[in-house]
Formats: sequence, C-alpha cells, structure tokens
Amino acid sequence: MKKIDWTRKLTSRKFWVAVVGFATSLMAMMQVSDSTAVQVTALIMAGGTLIAYIIGEGMADAANAGAQEGQNEQSGTV
Repeated sequence: MKKIDWTRKLTSRKFWVAVVGFATSLMAMMQVSDSTAVQVTALIMAGGTLIAYIIGEGMADAANAGAQEGQNEQSGTV
C-alpha cells in the first residue's frame, strides 16, 4: 500500500475544493440553510489557505536552510 504524502495533499487546491464539495453536499442533504452553508464553505477554504501557506513557507524555509548550510560547508565555515 502506498504511503500518503500529506504535505502535498494539504497544499493542494484540488483537495480543498473536494473537501468543500463534500461538506456542501452533506449540508444540502441535511437541509442546512444557504447562509450557513456559505459560512461553512468560507471557513473551510480559509483554513485550507492558511494550512497551505504555513506548510509552503515551512518547506521554503527548510530548502533555504539546506542551501545555506551547503554553501557554508563549501566555504569552510559553519
């Protein structure tokens, strides 16, 4: 069985749109009011955007730190 790459999933817009689609369909089935459905959809997308930003920045910082460490090793400084 394949291991799921959660970092890639959580930064995917397609994933968050799928989550919103599922939540919206579920709320429609439960006959939730339109305004509540819109609020929940907005909340999910805001959370998804925040999570994707945090993970993306963490990955960028890690890559920059690795590149900087490589440069220090080449120049002989630590």
